[in-house]
This record gives sequence, C-alpha cells and structure tokens, in this order.
Amino acid sequence: MFKRARIAAKSAARRSTFARRVLAALLAASLLPAAASSVEARDPLLAYGARIVGDDARTRIVIDFDREPRFSVHYIANPERIVVDLPATAFGFPAKDLAARGLFKDIRYGKMDEESARIVLTTAGPVKLALAKVQADETGDGHRLVLDAEMIDKKAFAELVKTQSWSDRTEAAQTTSAIPAPQKAAPGDFVIAVDAGHGGIDTGAIGVDTKTEEKQVTLAFAKALTDRLNKEPGIKAFLTREDDEFLSLSQRVLIARQNHAGLFISLHADTLKQKDIRGATVYTISDKASDKLAADLAERENLSDQIAGKETVAEPPEVADILLDLTRRETQAFSISLAESVLNSFKDQVGTINNPHRHAGFRVLQAPDVPSILLEIGFLSNADDEKLLLDEAWRGKIAGLLTDAVKRYRAAVMANGG
Repeated sequence: MFKRARIAAKSAARRSTFARRVLAALLAASLLPAAASSVEARDPLLAYGARIVGDDARTRIVIDFDREPRFSVHYIANPERIVVDLPATAFGFPAKDLAARGLFKDIRYGKMDEESARIVLTTAGPVKLALAKVQADETGDGHRLVLDAEMIDKKAFAELVKTQSWSDRTEAAQTTSAIPAPQKAAPGDFVIAVDAGHGGIDTGAIGVDTKTEEKQVTLAFAKALTDRLNKEPGIKAFLTREDDEFLSLSQRVLIARQNHAGLFISLHADTLKQKDIRGATVYTISDKASDKLAADLAERENLSDQIAGKETVAEPPEVADILLDLTRRETQAFSISLAESVLNSFKDQVGTINNPHRHAGFRVLQAPDVPSILLEIGFLSNADDEKLLLDEAWRGKIAGLLTDAVKRYRAAVMANGG
C-alpha cells in the first residue's frame, strides 16, 4: 500500500546535497523573523519534503529533514488527535503535499515558540501510530520521519491517553519572567495589551485571493497600533506576541493581567461563507451570543488551542460562572464603552457590517478585571476587504482611528474617577 511513498522517497533522495543546502538557506532567510540573527546558532531543522498515502484503515506520513530530528508523540482525546513535537523547524514543503487524507481529517504544522514546532494530526476516529521512527535517507545526508497510523478501538485509544506522560512546553513557559512587558511604563501610565490573533501553528483564516494568512495580517496591524499608541503621552502599549509564535488563549489573558493592562484589544481578520459580507465588527464578551454570526465566530476562535494540539481542560462550572459574573459586573460596561468609542471613530471613515457591535463568549476576552474587545478589522473572505487589509496606508489609518478611540475612552474613565 505504501509503494508510492517508497517511490517518492527514492526520488527525494536523489536531490543533490547542494540543492538542499540552497533551499535551506533561502527558507531560513524567508521564513524566520527578523530577530532570527540572534537565533542563527540554533539552526532550525528544515523539513523540505512530505508525502502522505493510505486509506481509512492505515495511513503513512513521511517527512524529509535536512538532518536527524528529535521528536515525541502524544495522544489527546475530545477530539482524538496525535501530536508530534519537534525542535525549531522551518516547514518548506507545499501545503498540498501534506493535505489530510485517509485516517486524518485535518493536519496542521508550524512554530510553537523559538525552540519548538509541532505537527497536529486530527483523526477521523481512534488511531495509534504503529510505527514512528527516524531513518537516514538513501544519500546519507538527510533523515526522514516515518509515521504509520492504524485504526484502533475507543478503549485502546483511551488507554493510550491515560498511560502517557507528557508536559506541554508552551504552558510550562507561562511564567511571569517570560511575559513581555511594556517598555518604560511609568506610574500612572495607561497600559494597553494589543493582541495579534492566532500565530505559529494556528494560521487563522486564509485570504480569498492572495492566500495571506490571518496571523500575518493581525501581527502587522498590532505592530502598527502599538507604535501609534506609544506616541501618545501617558499611554504605553505592548504586544502579546511579537513574532510568529503560538500563544494559548489563557496565555493571552494572563499576559494582559500580569502586566496590569487597563485595556485588552485583540485583532482579527476572519473569513465567512458569505463572500459579500465586508467591514469591521467589534465584539465584547457575553455568556449569550447576540446572533448566530457572533456565536459561530466565537466557536471558531475558541478552537485555537485545539488546533495547536493542546488538551482541553474544563474549568469547574462554579469557576466559569464566577469568571463570567465578575466580567459582567466589573468590566463589561467598560468593554462596551470602548467598543462604542471604536465605532464612533470608524463612523464615515471605515465600513462596518450591520449591527457592528456584537457579543459572544470569546475565551480570549475573559480577563475578569481588564476591559476587552475583539476587533474584526475586515474579512479575508471578501476580495475588497482583503485588499484593504494588506494595504499599509489603510493599516496606518486604522491605527490612528483606534488610538483616537482609546484616548476618548481613557478621558471618559478619568473624568469618572477611574
């Protein structure tokens, strides 16, 4: 059944060492962030080829690396997923070469942080890796990771999940010392957390024309907004993420709270099935969605952790109720005030959807003591919105209007003794 994989493997092995080295250099230059100069000594792995074959009984994945990769495998339930953790890796093969098929209904891969990457295999049912090994390729210059998956029953999968031992390094890194802080924040400064949605393995939406990833759009807008806010006296803004790195939803909230942020602004640029819908939307938190569009969007955004292969840890109902109650009582009014200020800034300047202030149960807005909004700047599913989202001048305009909104909000809070 895996004959095609063997043929493809032999073909890949015939690639010259020189070509691989050139590809590695080009990819390293194009895929790593600007700060990579300080990380060059670590020399990330290069995954330069991939293939997948099989059916709904057995499926094989083969990934070619420029050198031997260390890896670990873990299983997650609800839904069933297989997580393959790797050191820092640049993925340089076309996405279509590892498109989901056979036992896998979704395959994601990407950066988790500066030192690690991850492959998340969402399965169509209970599955285990009958084989997971690294072997040298025929040239002796590179290595390949071979993963053979096969069907098992639910009881056997549950036992795999129960008996494994693993710790999520991205959660372990969730310490105060690792959290970015606003530079030169003075006593009395108004501190704002600007959150670029998605990142790393979680690419977010994909542009309808250019195929630009949402995580790139949100980071560009977040940087522009942070720079603009920091030009205002008495305001200090900082980014929850400064490069293409995955942050869990709880980490984003923690970063804002531990830096004593007075506001949390999460930026997004989603997609909709209705391609004709365009314009900005501002969301605030609520335990009941204002409408189906808001409910669907919140459901998708709340899947961010699942996409990255993180275990879903359900909070006790009483804890969740307390969080929502505190949010409603202490900060919801402030969040709504900020949302209205943003929409007032956008009036006659930025197109918005009908009923542009909506609400739903966004987990990223659940900081109980930080007024928070989620701003959909536009929709990557709409060609006209996509053009604006990629336009630097438009980005600057949005940053300016949002800064005006923040200044008005701050003035109103201070006038009321806040």
